[in-house]
Amino acid sequence: MAACSDAELEAVITETEAVMRAAMALQVQAIAEAENRGLPAAQGARKTEAWVQNKLNLAGGEAKSRVLVARMATEHTTLHGVPVPAELPATAAAIKAGAITVAHARVIIDGIRRMAPVSTPAELGQAEAMLAGYARECSPHELGKLAERVRYYFDQDGAYRAEETQHALRELHYGTAADGMTVINARLDRETGAKFRAALQPLAAPRPADNGEPDPRTPGQRNADALDTLLDIALGSDRLPRSGGQRPHITVTIDFDDLTQALRSEQNGLPGTLTATGQPITAENVRRLACDAEILPVVLGSDNLPLNIGRAERTAPPHLRAALLLRDGTCAFPSCDRPPGTPDAHHIQSWIDGGPTDLSNLVMLCGHHHRAIDQRHWRITIENGRPIFTPPTTVDPLQRPRPGGRPTGTDHNTLLREVIPRPRQPANTHART
Repeated sequence: MAACSDAELEAVITETEAVMRAAMALQVQAIAEAENRGLPAAQGARKTEAWVQNKLNLAGGEAKSRVLVARMATEHTTLHGVPVPAELPATAAAIKAGAITVAHARVIIDGIRRMAPVSTPAELGQAEAMLAGYARECSPHELGKLAERVRYYFDQDGAYRAEETQHALRELHYGTAADGMTVINARLDRETGAKFRAALQPLAAPRPADNGEPDPRTPGQRNADALDTLLDIALGSDRLPRSGGQRPHITVTIDFDDLTQALRSEQNGLPGTLTATGQPITAENVRRLACDAEILPVVLGSDNLPLNIGRAERTAPPHLRAALLLRDGTCAFPSCDRPPGTPDAHHIQSWIDGGPTDLSNLVMLCGHHHRAIDQRHWRITIENGRPIFTPPTTVDPLQRPRPGGRPTGTDHNTLLREVIPRPRQPANTHART
């Protein structure tokens, strides 16, 4: 592998995945045939899952998933040679084509099973085809979100009852351990859990050390520190930080003309100064900070003393950040897996260069990808309301555009409206005047 070029390494990874998916499709077909013949029982196994687990030395959950897929998403024949179609034909076709994994198929199976008690066969077939098609383009986790939304669509009464049950089961316990530390254990319903995350996550975002090293705290330690801060805020005032709320004020003293000239040419510009710390800051980082901060212009005289201090200008107000979070998620960069926190609103055309502060010129980026975009010179455009990322030639010689952002509940609802019929009406429904 060390002798391979970057392109060859990528080819090895994608080609071996295709081989593994083809092998898995063959294996689940073989498992279905073995169960159809009664082979596990003939060899003394209590059930097929145990037989597969023992024979392949798998975890119990993985063995169960493969057997479920074999039963519901493979075609087979009876002992008399009669062909039997798969119970989930669209999923079977996707597995056979190597387009999805067993994990995708398990999500589809679980989703269809939850829908079965309240849906007609036609509705189940339509939902299964939609999920199998969507699985070809998304991860099992995202597929699970859509499957849950489909279930909510068809069984709204059942979903409401489940939410009411969750509310009834809510609980929070706390006590003091032997070492004096407080121990908290809680189970929160969906609404309360969403409130908890919205209040805690902005405070739990990683904070790099002064020397630039990554935040040394574990996720658990960051959550604990965030809760401590949240309690201080709650005790001291009635205001809580909102996701997309105000960012710190940053006062930079730098000649604006020199700044813009240095950034547009090959010449090195003089650094600015972060007034709060006295530290120098490069012109490039001033540009990045200007994306999502309050810049307080300071006009200096010939003796470097302040003559005038301009009004701070917010470049991404809360309502606009909320719209960006709704459109892009935490980070719009393709396949970004950063957990929710406090992202940056990046100006596609730099604010310093006169770029407007509106949805068509802004994109949400996590700290890592914000720096990557600036340093590696990715190109970003907004097409049909969705950010498109074009990589530099160092990343992709062909510079193929990559769609960014994440599917949202609104996207899922749009998909549902396109492929699922309107809810059934009662047989005796009369027109109302």
